[in-house]
Amino acid sequence: MPELGLNIDHVATLRQARRTYEPDPVWAAVEGQLAGARVITLHLREDRRHVQDHDLERVAAVCQVRLNLEMAATEEMVGIACHAKPTMATLVPEGRLEITTEGGLDIVAQQRELAEAVGRLREAGVRPSAFVDPDIGQIQAAGAAGFEMCELHTGPYARAWHESGGLLDAPPVGLELERLRAAGDAVVGAGMRLNAGHALNYLNIGPVLAIPDLFELHIGHAIISRAVFVGIRQAVAEMVRLIEGR
Repeated sequence: MPELGLNIDHVATLRQARRTYEPDPVWAAVEGQLAGARVITLHLREDRRHVQDHDLERVAAVCQVRLNLEMAATEEMVGIACHAKPTMATLVPEGRLEITTEGGLDIVAQQRELAEAVGRLREAGVRPSAFVDPDIGQIQAAGAAGFEMCELHTGPYARAWHESGGLLDAPPVGLELERLRAAGDAVVGAGMRLNAGHALNYLNIGPVLAIPDLFELHIGHAIISRAVFVGIRQAVAEMVRLIEGR
């Protein structure tokens, strides 16, 4: 069964709303691990809108599970990743005006540049992952560029579910699930590890869990939103139980 990766960016977003020292994302990382998360994810954006450099340093110090650094494929960020040495680095596109990541990485259009970044990461002992739309061409390009894993963008699936009134058996939802399954087969067929994430929550995660060979699910917003009411440890534990079918 897949393992849960907890994204703690939204804790930092709340802190930065007041430019203060609380809530501390490090606490979220500790609570998440105690509740069963097997990966801690944080996205160090170029504009530092939420996670800060010192957050990465402190989270790395307390992380006893896999650490996933989401980042743009820039010279600065690759250098930071090679120095911090997280378990893995997931390369994502970034837009300064976007609220959250809006789509997958266009590997086809920048394969040479990304291959260079991937090579540097692998030399430093950091496993490179690509955040991609469920598109066969992009997945093939990821394999050619040397990525070791792909995280499929589940946002279109989640949007179809929401726009269908939360009906998991609605035709648009089924179409997006088929795209994810076909993309998952392509990832595994190319010899890469299969991960998935973006906009998954407690109500729409079920069908995604049935995708074969899924290794990690990266979830942040839904868990942190739930934690406002029940606390991070319980919110993470509830998601872990869903994933494990308990």
